[in-house]
Amino acid sequence: MTNSLKVALAQLDPKVGDVAGNLARVRAARAKAREQGAALVVTSELAIAGYFPEDLVLKPAFQRQCHEAVEALCADTRDGGPALFLGTPWREEDKLYNAIVALDKGEIVGKRFKVDLPNYGVFDDKRVFSPGPMPGPLVFDGVRIGVPICEDVWTPDVVECISETGGEILLVPNGSPYEVGKTDLRVQHGVERVIESGLPFAYVNQVGGQDEVVYDGGSFVIGADRLLKAKLASFKEEVATVEFRRGANGWDCLPGRIAPELGELESIYQAMMLGLRDYVNKTGFPSVVIGLSGGVDSALTAAVAADALGPERVRTLMMPSPYTSRDSLEDARACAEAIGVKYEIVGIEPAMEAFSAMLRPLFGNRPSDVTEENIQSRARGVTLMAVSNKLGGMVVTTGNKSEMAVGYATLYGDMCGGYNVLKDVYKTTVFELCAWRNKHLPDGALGRPGRVVPERILTKPPSAELKPDQKDSDSLPPYPVLDAILRGLIERDLSAEELAAEGYDRATVDRVWRLLENAEYKRRQAPPGVKITSRIISRERRYPIVNGFRG
Repeated sequence: MTNSLKVALAQLDPKVGDVAGNLARVRAARAKAREQGAALVVTSELAIAGYFPEDLVLKPAFQRQCHEAVEALCADTRDGGPALFLGTPWREEDKLYNAIVALDKGEIVGKRFKVDLPNYGVFDDKRVFSPGPMPGPLVFDGVRIGVPICEDVWTPDVVECISETGGEILLVPNGSPYEVGKTDLRVQHGVERVIESGLPFAYVNQVGGQDEVVYDGGSFVIGADRLLKAKLASFKEEVATVEFRRGANGWDCLPGRIAPELGELESIYQAMMLGLRDYVNKTGFPSVVIGLSGGVDSALTAAVAADALGPERVRTLMMPSPYTSRDSLEDARACAEAIGVKYEIVGIEPAMEAFSAMLRPLFGNRPSDVTEENIQSRARGVTLMAVSNKLGGMVVTTGNKSEMAVGYATLYGDMCGGYNVLKDVYKTTVFELCAWRNKHLPDGALGRPGRVVPERILTKPPSAELKPDQKDSDSLPPYPVLDAILRGLIERDLSAEELAAEGYDRATVDRVWRLLENAEYKRRQAPPGVKITSRIISRERRYPIVNGFRG
């Protein structure tokens, strides 16, 4: 029986479906853990498959590939160690489980299955997995180790079962997505489980971007004394070994390195960088294309893209119409030069004139209205997609959450693109992020230090510039008011009456509610984007398009 156990926490960035690549990642992590003197490696949840695998995990061929990868890693452990607690899909007795498989000395020495399958927010585990039975601990080197998986530690029952059946240490594999404020929530749940069980608690989280979700890592260890003993970096792959020691009162973890906690704006920026970088790289695009308007949204999008991918992989286009101001032309150029990205101008007036001539026999003498405004936006969308098709690079669209929520966006126009960095970022937060980025170069950024968003972009009134002297405030409430109401309607799920009771003008609330509901059909056709808040309106707020409720 050992009195010391060194465990490597493998905070990895798997790619969903890339079993061979994920296998190589786990092997590299295991090699690094051996160098660190670890006896055991713990991966994040479903590290071999990638998380979320969604319906891909139901394919028998994919299940076979995952099983073969487990067998390969099992054979690897004949080399003398370290052993491996591996996250993988696992089929047994005609049921498919979200599993941890224990591999040691060339054998599968144990398996445990996730019990509490989340089915809310971005999670849909009940669709594809069967819940496992209440688990006891796995035994490794004489130590009784509980491996509750992710959601299993958000309520007390599973850990209580492990504790009552002799568990001594808790190693918790996770695929916990990023959202603002979630780090503190994870630690709170960890402390609660430590208080209830008296056992030290190691939380191993995935890192990386997968479609609209970003996993932020930030794996940590809480000692039996309820103190933070170690913490891995956020938004980075890392393999770190911690040491557990047996004492007179049971097991605890020795103090290790504690990575600094990120502030809110920095964490949002890092999430946007990682989400875009992994989406572009994992889908195989060589570069990105962005319409640069001289406004704040496209400026921030270009800055994030340059920081995530490097300025040399970012192409920007200014596409002026007759209504584009000289200030916008100057600001777009200044922004591109500050960020260091390629900048070109393609005027859309010829396309506007061509559409006007083409449609005049149908429209007659009807006055100009939103139709002509949308034609401008769609001409820009066609231009960006043409550049993407001909020259390569994925179009990154630039609409923020405030605009997407109320439909202040044009289908097949400014909504054109393969990905949207700002999809879950409110307009007021866009301004805050620009100000933050002008003062900070994010850790790991490939872009330039210093100011990247010119001051005039931050101070001029927001405008789509689709007609003379147009301002966003002509059509929408001021953004601080709009965003506060939207947070109430979306994240807090409040009614108009409840928001009015908090002091918001009832007519304004009703108007925003109508805009929100009427834009559902647009959001269904919008590109994916990075989840930042507690409720991204594409995946976590699923309302019917045809909807007669007006409560």
